[in-house]
Amino acid sequence: MQALPIFINITQRRCVVIGGGDVAARKVTMLLKANAAVVLYSPELCHELSDLVSGGKINHINANFEPSQLDGACLVIAATDDVAVNTAVSAAAMALNIPVNVVDSPALCTFTMASIVERSPIVIAISSEGNAPVLARYIRTKIETMLPASYGRIAEIAGEFRDKVKAKFATTQQRRIFWEGVLQGPIVERILSGQDEAARRALDNLLADDQSSDKTDPKHHGEVYLVGGGPGDPDLLTFRALRLMQQCDVCVYDKLVSPEVMELVRRDAELIYVGKSRDQHTLPQEEINELLARLALEGKRVLRLKGGDPFIFGRGGEEIETLMQRGVPFQVVPGITAANGVSSYAGIPLTHRDYAQACLFITGHLKEGTLDLDWVAMSRPRQTVVIYMGLVGMEKICEQLIAHGVSPDMPAAVVQQGTTQKQRVVVATLKDLSAKVKEAQIKAPCLTIIGEVVQLRERLNWFEPGAN
Repeated sequence: MQALPIFINITQRRCVVIGGGDVAARKVTMLLKANAAVVLYSPELCHELSDLVSGGKINHINANFEPSQLDGACLVIAATDDVAVNTAVSAAAMALNIPVNVVDSPALCTFTMASIVERSPIVIAISSEGNAPVLARYIRTKIETMLPASYGRIAEIAGEFRDKVKAKFATTQQRRIFWEGVLQGPIVERILSGQDEAARRALDNLLADDQSSDKTDPKHHGEVYLVGGGPGDPDLLTFRALRLMQQCDVCVYDKLVSPEVMELVRRDAELIYVGKSRDQHTLPQEEINELLARLALEGKRVLRLKGGDPFIFGRGGEEIETLMQRGVPFQVVPGITAANGVSSYAGIPLTHRDYAQACLFITGHLKEGTLDLDWVAMSRPRQTVVIYMGLVGMEKICEQLIAHGVSPDMPAAVVQQGTTQKQRVVVATLKDLSAKVKEAQIKAPCLTIIGEVVQLRERLNWFEPGAN
């Protein structure tokens, strides 16, 4: 390590920037995030800097560089495209023992600007000591994907409780053990899911308990994560979904969760399959609800992983009703529902100003051999109808839509295993759809899209399964 990584408080302190271009603007923006009093010297300004000056965010002096401009500065940045000017700025700052950074000239610097991951008050700085700034930015993006934006709130709430914890525990070791238990337990999950007040109450209750017991041990606290696994492509998972998948003790999953998504679940987690198919339920829904509550009350972190989104034909509402009745902590993580993901990968926009101003989601499950759907609503013009689980009743659906006034020539598509490398798409008119789907031997899971927007697939189709 050739440079000491430190954080300097520059709040309302004079920081001088020499230069008025885009590079200078990036440096000024970083200084302003740290609440610096920025003074900029340059005869010309780019648009971004002009806006900052007009808004009163920085002080601009129209002048070429003079050493006297550095008087009283706590740090200096040279960001011109003139090597002679940058060298002069560096020499003048070093003569005054003022930290100086010269953009893209490590030899002229006494400090470098790091790539920042900001989760204030948590700040992570990555530096290549000026050798490979693009690599430092690449590493930053990797860290960005692993740290939820709400980590800063964890630090803020922990700061609120520092004095209480210090008063409760006499030694540094006791305080460390307490915070380690908190950071691995459900209190942090409450903060990450936006339940800050619930987290504060839980911390107060924890501090009020007799800490001679091991109640801070996270294994004594259960919780359910109701997570949408998306339509199949693991790249469509949310950051929060992936984080919870990696920390669960038990995964209760459905048939519609793709194998590629299941591969990302924590390796040593217990896997419990509760998938449903037509006329075959591994577990009735009521028993799934009770299973989730029981596992959490045993102290386990339970991942309830569903295909698509848990609140769109996923019975997520029924499951959390049971959890609330049992007093089980939970959080819900939305997923990209099949309608969005599958239609996008099939090149079929759900709405389009020339063809559809509305979109209707329908579940096509047959009940006792009949379809009890709102055919009038489904038959309205200038809309897109998306049917989940409609394969078995497809012939009846097409017949009823035509009987209620939809043109037999209305474009329609059925997409099998959308967003995955096994995606298949059958496009037909409404009158021919059922026959063509049977001919293609389409199997569940699949999604049906009916509407004028389907004709756009020929022009907008972009996803080629197996192309890699």
